Amino acid sequence: METEGPSCIIRTVIVDFHTHVFPPDIRDNRQQYMIDPCFGELYVSPKARIATAEEVVAHMEETGIDAAVIHNVGWASQETCEKTNDYILDSAARYPGRLIPFVAIQPLAGKAAVAELERCARGGARGIGEMRSDTQGFDLGDRRLMEPIAEVAIRYRLPFNTHSSEPVGHLYPGKGDIGPGVLYRFIMNFPELRVILSHWGGGLPFYALMPEVATALANTYFDTAATPFLYRPEVFRYVSELCGADKILMGSDYPLMSPRRVIAQVESLRLDSKTVAMILGENARRLLEWSESGVSSP
Repeated sequence: METEGPSCIIRTVIVDFHTHVFPPDIRDNRQQYMIDPCFGELYVSPKARIATAEEVVAHMEETGIDAAVIHNVGWASQETCEKTNDYILDSAARYPGRLIPFVAIQPLAGKAAVAELERCARGGARGIGEMRSDTQGFDLGDRRLMEPIAEVAIRYRLPFNTHSSEPVGHLYPGKGDIGPGVLYRFIMNFPELRVILSHWGGGLPFYALMPEVATALANTYFDTAATPFLYRPEVFRYVSELCGADKILMGSDYPLMSPRRVIAQVESLRLDSKTVAMILGENARRLLEWSESGVSSP
C-alpha cells in the first residue's frame, strides 16, 4: 500500500496480526477434532474454512500483505496444543520473515504447559495465542494459575493474545464469554505482560474513559480481527482517541475474511497517513521486533 508523504510516495508495510493455520491432517479430517469445544464450535459448519500455511501465504501474495501472525487456537488438550504448535513453528521456519508464529498451551496442564511454552520460545515462537479460557475451561483471572505462564511470557518477551467478546450485542459462532471484567483482572494481575485482546477487547477500550483503566491498559493492545462483523468503521477512530493509535493491530481473522475488508474500513475513514501506517503495520513491527529482513530473536 502506498501513501502520500510530504515529498514522496511512502510504502506502508502491512502486517495481518490475526490469522489461523492448521495442519493438512486437521483440515482434511476435521470431524475427528469436533470433540474439542473450541474447534467444534468454530468449524462444525462445513462452510467454515480451514487454511494451511501455504494458503495463508498465497492469500498474502494476492493482497499485498508483508507478514502475518499465524495463531493456534485454544485447544482443551495439551497434546493437541503441542501437535499444532509443531506445525506452526515449522511453517514459520519455512517462510521466515513472512509468517510469525503464536502458539497455544493448556494452563490446566500445569508444568507440562510451562515446559511446552519454553520449548516453543526456544523454537522460535513470537507470542501466545489465540487463547480461549472459556472453552479451555480455566479462569484467566486466576493469578495463581496464570503466574507461571506469565513469567515465561515476560522472560521470553512473548505477547499474550486472548480471545475477547462483548457482553452485549448479537451472537455469532465462537463469541464466547471472555468479557471486559475477566480481561481487566488478567491485565491487572500482570502489568508487565504485553497483552493483546482480539476483536477489540470485547469493548474494554471504551472503559479507558475512566482514568484508572487507561493507566492499567498501558501494556495492552487491541487487534481488529473480524471487525466488519462487530463494529462500524468509526471504531478505529474512537479507540485511537481513547487508547492511542499505537495500540491498534490490524488483523483479519483469515480465513474467516480477507484482510482487504479490514484495510477498506481503515481507508474509508481518511485518517492521516501516519496513523494508517501505524495501524496497518508499524505497531506490529514494533511489538514483534520485526523488520523486512526478518524477526529478531527474543
